[in-house]
Amino acid sequence: MTDYNQNPFASTHSLDTNPFDDPPQQSASAASAEAARLEEIRRREQDLERREAELNNKADHIRRHGRNNFPPFFPLIFHSIQDEIPEASRRIVKHIYQLWLFLLGTLIVNVVACLIFISILSFLLWYRPIYNGYMKEQALYFCKLLFSLYMIIGIPGTGSAGLIQTIRLFSDHHWVAAVFALITTIGWTVQGVGNAYFYREIYTYHTAAGHTMEKAKTELASHGAKAYFTRG
Repeated sequence: MTDYNQNPFASTHSLDTNPFDDPPQQSASAASAEAARLEEIRRREQDLERREAELNNKADHIRRHGRNNFPPFFPLIFHSIQDEIPEASRRIVKHIYQLWLFLLGTLIVNVVACLIFISILSFLLWYRPIYNGYMKEQALYFCKLLFSLYMIIGIPGTGSAGLIQTIRLFSDHHWVAAVFALITTIGWTVQGVGNAYFYREIYTYHTAAGHTMEKAKTELASHGAKAYFTRG
């Protein structure tokens, strides 16, 4: 039964309590729960800041380039597996995209390897023998005129983009490939004309110097082929 004589406004705190005392210590479990709550709040704040930064970056990119974002160095199209591909299909599309990147890397390595290989061979087997021939007044020299003629012709199936290949591509209305083939053909034609001109100059010089094929054979037999590729 309720005590009707009890003062409802009476304070339940002792007047002897010092208001400047330190608050009572929390239990270990309560302190751990409070720390976990603060850590969760901090994590959510960081996540919100990250999302805000991503949205700002996207908005800035759209303002400068529109929605196009690929390739990154020169945006031409919009490409986002995360935004445009359904979640159920993202894994396979992502793997195919990675496979395409691997193909791109393979082609780049292949092109670089071909450039280095052909450049080294042309220097050692074409330019250097001519250089040493003039330096040491040798009769033997090499000329890549035949190779230039081969590339200018453009025999199908041989990897050369010459006249035949260029005409076929234009006839089949493959305009982009045909333009590249035409540029390549012009380049090899310039090479061929230059080779023919300098072949004539070299031949005239060697003839005036008294160099003959017999003399070249004699030099090759006495000095070996190494003499035409080195300074010795």
